Amino acid sequence: MTHPVPEWADPQVPAESLDPQGLSRRGLMRRAGLFGVGFAAASLPLPALADGHGRGHGRGQGGGHGHHGPGHGHGGHGHAPNLVYLVGDHHNHTVYSHDAKYTFSHIASAGRKCGLDWMVFTEHSNIGHATFGAAREHREILRARAENRRMLIFQGLEWYIPGAEHCTVFSPPGRHEVDLLTRFEEAFDGKLLGYTAGGPNHPDTPRNEAHAIKALKWLVEQRRTRYVDDVLVLANHPMRLGIDSPHELRGWRDAAPDIMIGMEGAPGAQAGAIPGWHADTNVRGEYTNSPSADSWPGYPREAYVTYGGFDWATATVGGMWDAMLAEGKLFTITSNSDVHRVAQDTWVNGDWQPGQNFDNTGRLPDPYNTTEPQPGGDFWPGQFSRTHVGVTRYGYRHVMEGLRAGRVWVDHGHLIDGIDVKVRGERGDSATLGGRLRARRGERLTLTVTVTAASRRNPYGVLPRLQHVDVIRGAVRGPAADRDDWRAPDTRVVHTSDVLGRRGTYTLRIPVGRADHPFYLRLRGSDGKRHGAGFLGAKIDPHGPLPHEPGKGDPWLDTWFYTNPIFVDVTR
Repeated sequence: MTHPVPEWADPQVPAESLDPQGLSRRGLMRRAGLFGVGFAAASLPLPALADGHGRGHGRGQGGGHGHHGPGHGHGGHGHAPNLVYLVGDHHNHTVYSHDAKYTFSHIASAGRKCGLDWMVFTEHSNIGHATFGAAREHREILRARAENRRMLIFQGLEWYIPGAEHCTVFSPPGRHEVDLLTRFEEAFDGKLLGYTAGGPNHPDTPRNEAHAIKALKWLVEQRRTRYVDDVLVLANHPMRLGIDSPHELRGWRDAAPDIMIGMEGAPGAQAGAIPGWHADTNVRGEYTNSPSADSWPGYPREAYVTYGGFDWATATVGGMWDAMLAEGKLFTITSNSDVHRVAQDTWVNGDWQPGQNFDNTGRLPDPYNTTEPQPGGDFWPGQFSRTHVGVTRYGYRHVMEGLRAGRVWVDHGHLIDGIDVKVRGERGDSATLGGRLRARRGERLTLTVTVTAASRRNPYGVLPRLQHVDVIRGAVRGPAADRDDWRAPDTRVVHTSDVLGRRGTYTLRIPVGRADHPFYLRLRGSDGKRHGAGFLGAKIDPHGPLPHEPGKGDPWLDTWFYTNPIFVDVTR
């Protein structure tokens, strides 16, 4: 089945009918050379899934994105593909979650207006959801797809990981998409099973951690046997409670490297600390917790808050994310709304009929509009947080392949319209986000960064202005000797470009030096309004994101972008 592409990508839609965001995105697509060349290819089959001998699962630059060597990034010899980035959000809740309030139509319509091309509905596991909700919700998913034919809408689940936090689990549309989620929820959900303990000294922790690994391996088998065409898992708000230990993150990744592909680099609930709207104790992302008996004791107390709205694991240069990348294995970050209740929205949950509750219906009553602002800490999908996924064709499985390949960058506040990142060697080979460049020892390398500045006012009503672009470099040292090590001591900011005042599309050409040892590069940038020495010190990160004072976290005044890494493998 071929799906209608977004209006900005449709040659049949005249440019004069597009809004400023659509015009900008069409321009990016033209520059990539993909406008009007068969972009709508969702009906095209992707290459075969990996077999038991470790062969690749599909196309990527340089011949595949399977588990190549130390990571599952795509790359090697060849040229990085030109990509179109689709905007999405993989963490959204509706009336089928016990603590949310919106219908599918509410969320999908809001996402479309905010410029989303794809989204995943991820309802919480719950007795009512497992028994009644998943099948009922699927009928409404089908309706939402019919109402929003130019958007890719996935049905997913927010899995309570045994002994740990939450994860997004989703697959593309297919005859088993509901059965997969229902069977998985009933067999492996930590909340439903009572497998919640995760403290290092709790007697149930080994069993619970093992069950999480068993769950991921079960998903691997469903994909291998083609029960479903594909399935992906991403950890949500990993440091919120401090209960996703370093060895668990590594264990999940290694148990299913082509399925457990990453984590939220920034949580939702970004409107939760706007001054005057919330309690003066609130923090962006609802990261207001302290270490508990279930927390991993090796995390510092500072890990429990966000930095520039981003999770400590991602925001700390030389921290947890970098420690995983330093193994040479790709681990993707995303940024999502986690929408439950939008700040200052006027809708409230409807009233229950006598005898009904969530456990016996699996669904909340439809909300109604009061016309009065209501409590909430979230933004609509795409209103503030965006995950950009690079593809060469449009469709459900192409979005999933882009995520798996790591062709991802994220931003807050619509900070920039676009970014294209490539590492190039002297011989003409190149790699882009998530990829691997194979360079000869001593070969000169260049990083090219093409930025398209924000061309329109964001939903806050201001024109965002990027102030700086940081290049972060880390050495690849191979598997961690200590699976609970969260530091990457060889990672630091190595270059900063001041871009304040630059408009339109411009390219930065940054010499990387000669290839000597394996390493990776990733980028970060901000509006420059709030920054200072990073968590591990100014020598590592001279102007990183900062935590805000409780109750004083206006997200629109502190916006950042982050990209996935590019790896460089060195040969003789």
